[in-house]
Amino acid sequence: MELKSQYFDRDLSWLSFNKRILMEAANPDVPLYERIKFLAIYSSNLDEFFRVRVAALRSIVNIDKKKINKRFNHKPSKTLDAVLAEVNKQQQEFGRIKRNEIVPALKNNNIILYRDEEILPEHQKFINHYFKSKVLSYLQPHILNVDADKKPFLENRLIYFALDLIDVNGDRQYALLNIPSDFLPRYIKLPKIGKLYYYITLDDIVKENLSFLFASYQIKGCYSVKLNRDAELNIDDEYSGDLVKKIKKQIAKRNIGVPSRFLYDHTMPDKILIFLKDLFELEPDEIVPGGRYHNMNDLFQLGNPLSPKLENEYLEPLPKRILENQTSIFDAIDQGDVLLHFPYQTYDYVLRFFNEAALDPFVKEIKATFYRIAPESFICNALISAANNGKQVTVFVEIKARFDEQNNLKWAERMEEAGIRIIYSIPGLKVHAKVALVIRSKEEGEISQYGYFGTGNFNEKTATIYADQALFTKHFEMTSELNSLFDYLCDHNQVPTFNYLMVSQFNIIEKFVELIDREIDHVKQGKEGHIIIKLNNLQDNAMIDKLYEASNAGVKIELIVRAICCIKPGVEGLSEHITVHRIVDGFLEHSRVFWFYNNGAEELYQGSADWMKRNLYRRIEVVFPVLNKKLRDEVKQMLNFQLHDNIKGVMLDKDLINQHFETPTPMRSQVAFYKWLAERELK
Repeated sequence: MELKSQYFDRDLSWLSFNKRILMEAANPDVPLYERIKFLAIYSSNLDEFFRVRVAALRSIVNIDKKKINKRFNHKPSKTLDAVLAEVNKQQQEFGRIKRNEIVPALKNNNIILYRDEEILPEHQKFINHYFKSKVLSYLQPHILNVDADKKPFLENRLIYFALDLIDVNGDRQYALLNIPSDFLPRYIKLPKIGKLYYYITLDDIVKENLSFLFASYQIKGCYSVKLNRDAELNIDDEYSGDLVKKIKKQIAKRNIGVPSRFLYDHTMPDKILIFLKDLFELEPDEIVPGGRYHNMNDLFQLGNPLSPKLENEYLEPLPKRILENQTSIFDAIDQGDVLLHFPYQTYDYVLRFFNEAALDPFVKEIKATFYRIAPESFICNALISAANNGKQVTVFVEIKARFDEQNNLKWAERMEEAGIRIIYSIPGLKVHAKVALVIRSKEEGEISQYGYFGTGNFNEKTATIYADQALFTKHFEMTSELNSLFDYLCDHNQVPTFNYLMVSQFNIIEKFVELIDREIDHVKQGKEGHIIIKLNNLQDNAMIDKLYEASNAGVKIELIVRAICCIKPGVEGLSEHITVHRIVDGFLEHSRVFWFYNNGAEELYQGSADWMKRNLYRRIEVVFPVLNKKLRDEVKQMLNFQLHDNIKGVMLDKDLINQHFETPTPMRSQVAFYKWLAERELK
């Protein structure tokens, strides 16, 4: 139930986004294995939500109430209650979709996922052998005793069986047994029988062999449980000391964080649940009923023996003609700005940019920022090669990127060993910008700067599924301002001035307010005012209030917000001219776009900054203008497709409900934009 305010609650709005993902899993028009993927995404999202947001909410609830009442419009305990109630409702829907729709649909396609069916003799031998040869060595059965000095520790996000046993003396005992899905596949393919393909969960393989493990006990019941722990690092940057050491220490602590959700099979008898509650010292609101199986994010591992059938049509990444026709990517940029759309167009051009820079004899210096580095990063390897080739390379590595700290540290240390100058996190700030700069100096003394401005991370893995844009340019003012930003990140001395770029901590809020005020002024003069903004998240109250002001002045405001959205659209006297669209499809919408009509002299910006408090006030973000009209038209066409998407798009209403809507022509924006780009490249 929504809490009354002129803003949607952040956490409830995020849950409405996760509900939108669940809607795709429930949609029979979506290919079956895409529906399964959406179930996995939903589950993975919810896990992180409990580890971070719910854990934070509980912490807030537990601190001084007077301080809380001064900072919040409502009691955090009411928010927590509303969040848990909505999660419970969605979890029931998740179970219904999987049980009543997905499993039968698999069966209709000759794919059997063992659940309640009796295991065939042909598979029993395979299962027993797999258990004894692969599974057994990872199992750690533990008889539980609430009075024991040393209690078993539940690892974060791992699955366990809680067992109800009767020993040889007739006494009741409880046991805990780990399911080693961190070492073995969760879904195991069994031998095919006739036209039928069979799969079984690791859980059920273990369950089939419980009598082997507990030979001297009667097994009265077996129930799956899982614990999520608080994963927030809570690094206090006000204190002095080596930040890298702090991060490493906190990573080690993450998996022993306080409980945020204890998920259990809802068929578990109360007496066992009470025993576990006391044993693990759980609070009542940390205990959440679930289904027979947990960690449904492992559905990503469920193989498709009929692939590519039952999946979305694969969209082969498109080439970019101007980059294909030039021997050097720098020669192509010399001819004009180049805009790329990932994953519609291949990310290989970004790799080529860094690879060519590493070997080009005219390149003297390379600078880049990294927020989430790919586990096997071609870009980092290229930078290491550049350093080995005598280039001066400076890399800013953000080591406070949640859940990627360890991988980022690994690469930072590897690059540092190669002689690259590594700049680590700035105390009190995260550097979230996605930018790079290559400086070339030819023999005649001409110095050229080539800038890369992106909306997504330098991560070739996520670039295949995240919809982002990137601009290559040698625009003098833009690249000079970027160079000034790198200088500031390196030494924090001279404060840079920005006229073309919008950079958090410097001018981003003032510039956005100025652009919105200009649209308001146009309307007051009897002209048209129109704004289109595309974001991942919209939360900052000050920016929302500015949009409310513009709406009340008569400015038409069209928002495309993927996840958190705290603005209330279509409310009389508040936001009558504001609409909010939300798109969930095969690619994750990740780009940020800001378009202002400006009485026909339109301006368009892109960048890394969402309108969250953290992005606007506590990070370094870079938003850049798209100055070339042809390139602006490309982005505008994408926005137009998305605003008319009535297949994968919904509109958020004033009650936080995802509403389907009708347009004269069916529109699926991601497919339409892909086809439009393909045709454009042929012209």
